[in-house]
Amino acid sequence: MARQIPIFKRWAPEWLIKIILFSMTLPGIIIFFLPLSNINAAAGYYGSEPADIQFAVALFYAGYVGFYSLERRFFSFLAAKEYFLIFTTLQILACLVCYYTRDIYILFPVRFLQGMLFAGNVNLSLTLMFTRVSSERGREISFSVFFGILICALPFNNLITADLIDSYNFNIVYKTAIFSYLPGLIFLTLTMSNYRPHARFPLYKLDWQSFVLYSIMLVLIGYIAIFGQEYYWLEDIRILGSVIGIIGLGLLSIFRQNSNKRPYIDLRVFRYRNFKVGLVILFIMYICRFASGITNNYLAMELHLDPFHISYINIFNLSGLVLGVIVACCMVLQKKKIQYIWVPGFLMLLAFHALMYYTFDVQADEFNYYIPLFIQGLGVGLIMVPTIIFIISSVPVSIGPSAAATALAIRYFGFCISIALINFYELFEKSRHYNAFQDHLTAVDPAVKSFLHQQTIKLMAKGMSEGHAVKAAHRLLVARMNVQDHVRFAMDYYEMMVWLLSGSLLLIILFPYLNRTVLYLRSRKLSPA
Repeated sequence: MARQIPIFKRWAPEWLIKIILFSMTLPGIIIFFLPLSNINAAAGYYGSEPADIQFAVALFYAGYVGFYSLERRFFSFLAAKEYFLIFTTLQILACLVCYYTRDIYILFPVRFLQGMLFAGNVNLSLTLMFTRVSSERGREISFSVFFGILICALPFNNLITADLIDSYNFNIVYKTAIFSYLPGLIFLTLTMSNYRPHARFPLYKLDWQSFVLYSIMLVLIGYIAIFGQEYYWLEDIRILGSVIGIIGLGLLSIFRQNSNKRPYIDLRVFRYRNFKVGLVILFIMYICRFASGITNNYLAMELHLDPFHISYINIFNLSGLVLGVIVACCMVLQKKKIQYIWVPGFLMLLAFHALMYYTFDVQADEFNYYIPLFIQGLGVGLIMVPTIIFIISSVPVSIGPSAAATALAIRYFGFCISIALINFYELFEKSRHYNAFQDHLTAVDPAVKSFLHQQTIKLMAKGMSEGHAVKAAHRLLVARMNVQDHVRFAMDYYEMMVWLLSGSLLLIILFPYLNRTVLYLRSRKLSPA
């Protein structure tokens, strides 16, 4: 089958072709969550807030999701070699702009463009990869490897960029990304032929209107999720206008999809019960997945670990992700029932949040978090790939691309909602606990008096005058309260996750009809090229 489609020259060995195809996806995956590798360093470099850096990641994600369904037309118009060279060159130019700019408002549109280019690059790489593996085993292994790399992107970025960002300016990571594209670009130029698998299909009747409507909705969802708490939600005209805009654009988009002969996303996918259940499972997993960011913030703020040491601790999380993806891939190939995959995965996530609930403290040893982080990675790795295959398998092959596009949108939605929940919960819970501490901590409280007295004596022993020492002791008390507030917020959020995961496990266990869907990638093409 591989030789029947001579996209690559005959002298190129199969192992080299597969390495090249995977290598073309790696730089894009790395720059996906790149700003989150050190959000404070990125915010300092661009002179912005951490929320702006989160929004830059959301824009990349929105570009990826929005362009996913439109990309098929460009693939039909361009030969594979032309397609790769054009999109990769544009991605290098986009990285070059990110390297030279320090203006966050220039970075925003470029990040969205990078997401669009990433969609084209990834879809073509996987499509060509699927054409070169004739067996179900090969397709599902390729699928697992790609999504395995995708979910490993965040801890992997933290690991490889921690030392770079510590030694250079933040923009060095984009310079590294530029050079990482070059080997694959050179190999593609040398090994790919000008073969065109389809007749050149002109770009007329391009449904760019649906792309624009869909992308604006995605960007507005990210904007509301990230900045909503900062602007007091619907009390601010910007958030209120965004909500109204999403509702209006959503209704218009639904009308367009139902009236178009070739819809941008075929809404018939929502007629299938298992498809909707799979979306719910994927959404819950994504909310729980990004809750691990609270653990990283805890390690930085309460245990005062620098990004370099946090990246080393996250090696355990990375190891769990890799092992989980491998185990899940083996279970999918063995045709295991989906419940046998989901139940252990969600039990792992439940164990992680329960363990973290009891290990959060104002003082702790970092090795206490090795096993919980490994368990969290193992749970996510087990759930991710089988769930996406389950979603695609739940619908007929003809609308499988729409199912894949919807699953991608749900992943984006889960990413945004997790940020919104954490922002809201952090402010709400920290305020609640701070007020509770204020109600109980008074000047006549023996514990408070003892703490202030001890701290005053220590500061005076260091040479501080009595008046300044008393004021500094009170500030130390407030700082201790803030630490306790943050720890209590983390515990409360993880308790909420425990209840959410418990409910998800009941849903999975009590509905045996879930196992009627066979985990099988029936289509030979991941993207609808």
